Amino acid sequence: MTTSIRQDDLIESVAAALQYISYYHPTDYIAHLARAYEREQSPAAKDAIAQILTNSKMSATGQRPICQDTGIVNVFLKVGMDVRWEGFTGSLDDAINEGVRRGYNHPDNTLRASVVADPQFDRKNTKDNTPAVIFTEIVPGNTVDITVAAKGGGSENKSKMYMLNPSDSVVDWVLKTVPTMGAGWCPPGMLGIGIGGTAEKAVLMAKESLMDDLDMYELQAKAEAAKTGGPALDKVEALRLELFEKVNALGIGAQGLGGLTTVLDVKIKMYPTHAASKPIAMIPNCAATRHAHFVLDGSGPVYLTPPSLDLWPNVNWTPDYNKSKKVNLDTLTKEE
Repeated sequence: MTTSIRQDDLIESVAAALQYISYYHPTDYIAHLARAYEREQSPAAKDAIAQILTNSKMSATGQRPICQDTGIVNVFLKVGMDVRWEGFTGSLDDAINEGVRRGYNHPDNTLRASVVADPQFDRKNTKDNTPAVIFTEIVPGNTVDITVAAKGGGSENKSKMYMLNPSDSVVDWVLKTVPTMGAGWCPPGMLGIGIGGTAEKAVLMAKESLMDDLDMYELQAKAEAAKTGGPALDKVEALRLELFEKVNALGIGAQGLGGLTTVLDVKIKMYPTHAASKPIAMIPNCAATRHAHFVLDGSGPVYLTPPSLDLWPNVNWTPDYNKSKKVNLDTLTKEE
């Protein structure tokens, strides 16, 4: 059965979703971050996580951006083969970019425009955060499955891609590479890893994996249950868990302040590759993790349901002015 998707419904849904993710963390991220807060032993790292959680709830309550860097928009489309487009005045990409334009220029919550045209020379700001980076896949069905994400520059700049030899260790490469990323990617977040395919396929898989729900605590529970006769982890699950534990053991921690939690989850996607190759890419997601998923089925625009504020933990960070020190930046010395 053919489904008609109207241009205005696509535009409105994209714009609404971008507003939504600007101030609502995914609830799975909040749940994992709350557990990390409870188990954190480092005072500095615990304080940093408390600030992230407090900021997150303030953003959700006031419907204001989680971070001043409101990101470059990534859109992943899975278009059903039985979809028919209705009322389009331009291309599919044109419609999505109009949604981005409206979402970022919303009068009640205008978001920072960060995209510059001509990346090598003039680098002029496009003023409306267009164009988005759009990936389209044609699949069976009669709906349009859409994931939108806003990716900040700090974490995107720490993306890594390498051509491993087939015998090289993925674990060794990750553990060697993560420390070179420093804390500029604003942990705690996620690591998305793509293995296989070609160079560009590995990078795409790494980015796509960051759109998956966090489930590391469920994976840890499964590993524990396997010790007493439960289902064993598959190879990818075992690799995810190993990387999660070993990356956190590096001690980079929340905002680079040390502690127990650098990553809340590690995601892996794989694809067949040439016998002579093992391409690998790794992309981190920062503490301002922002993405949402929805489906257009021809019934109209989609508006995502706001999460309950009860899902946020009872953490209220306030600055301790007794531990603060006033400095004069004009006379600041190395010792200070």
